[in-house]
Amino acid sequence: MSARPLRAAVAAMSTISAIRAHTTPQRQAWVGAALLGLLLVPAVRQWLTASMWRHMVLQFPLWMLAGAWLVAVLPPTARARVARWNAYGISGLVGAGAALAVLMVPRVLDLVLVSAPVEAAKCAALLLAGAGLRLSWRAAGLVVQGFFLGNMLPMTAVVGQLYIDSPLRLCNAYLLDDQARLGAWLVTAAALLAVGWLAQVAWWVVRREALVMQAARTARP
Repeated sequence: MSARPLRAAVAAMSTISAIRAHTTPQRQAWVGAALLGLLLVPAVRQWLTASMWRHMVLQFPLWMLAGAWLVAVLPPTARARVARWNAYGISGLVGAGAALAVLMVPRVLDLVLVSAPVEAAKCAALLLAGAGLRLSWRAAGLVVQGFFLGNMLPMTAVVGQLYIDSPLRLCNAYLLDDQARLGAWLVTAAALLAVGWLAQVAWWVVRREALVMQAARTARP
């Protein structure tokens, strides 16, 4: 793999970190609430679910992003209660992974288009998954994160390849070419997320080395 995508991802991670450092939790929650309101607009919901790839590759992450932003204003006492059953972020990551695994089933995609209760459950599950990921990611550490992604990303890529290779429509609501396009997006997303995580690891290592060197220079007489 060329180092250029990794360097670009490291630069993106540094930019995102700088933006987060200057964004208060209240502002993040307002952004999450605005995104949530936008996703609830019927025309937006219809546009996102009209295509199979937009349904899974755009709508799913946007709901999760709204959940991740909204949980920014969770009070410290509530965070402490969550942390009691979420040691090392394992419970949150397992819950988010289970929710995504269920929602990727073609039958579920069909059901959410015809059943309002099922769609409401899907949206609630995605909100909670986004919140769970945010509350769990840092606590998980690199080892648990790697284990989580080592299971989720290959599963996503395999599902995407099945969508590409299947000669039959797996969802009644979507056409075969839309299904193949979704498969290509899932395989690409799995690869990009893997590169993004490696960039995050590289960024952490670079920052830690810089702090160590700065501390050594400061300690010199």
